[in-house]
Amino acid sequence: MVTTNPTAAPAVAPPPTASPPSKASFAGGDFETFLKMLTAQIKNQDPMNPMEGADFAVQLATFSGVEQQVKTNDLLEKIAGQSGAGALSGYSDWIGKKVRTTGEVYFGEQPLTMEIQPDPAADEVILVATDQYGREISREDIGTGAGTVEWFGRDAGGDRLPQGLYRFSLESMRGGEVIARSDVPSYSAVQEIQMGDRGVSFVLSGGAMATLDEVDALAM
Repeated sequence: MVTTNPTAAPAVAPPPTASPPSKASFAGGDFETFLKMLTAQIKNQDPMNPMEGADFAVQLATFSGVEQQVKTNDLLEKIAGQSGAGALSGYSDWIGKKVRTTGEVYFGEQPLTMEIQPDPAADEVILVATDQYGREISREDIGTGAGTVEWFGRDAGGDRLPQGLYRFSLESMRGGEVIARSDVPSYSAVQEIQMGDRGVSFVLSGGAMATLDEVDALAM
């Protein structure tokens, strides 16, 4: 069962994601080994054809360049790490607020608030709820209206659906045929912010997870 709520939360653009740390291009950076090789070359050079001053200068310049490159790469790694931490702190004020996401959300004691946007040409609209395993749990004819609604989690017999993680989609129909399918975004409170391989992600109520690209609005 759904009920219409005329007040919708404003959409905001999330802050930019942080770039993943770049790895150093010089493997090892073993300067002591380099010095040993240079010393051995000088000791074992042909006494009748000693190393020219220009060659020696090239060796020293190479050593200096390698050392500088490794220091630069170390600095870039530190900057990248700070950028990741900075990205998390940029979302710290989101904790406790609700985000709108097309990912999974937790249905518990309270109804879920969601945004319904069917195809304008539809003469029938079906809200489909699936559980965390992708199983279809309910199908509900909700009319052709658009806007913010509350989902109370009732099956066809009026019984309350079990608590858990759900995902929602919309089937817009005309003349008994499906003319469009779309994901339905729902609101859920942010409890924690994490940084991982996919960038910034949010831990929502009930343990649901949403990546940054699954979030398109923030509400008080």
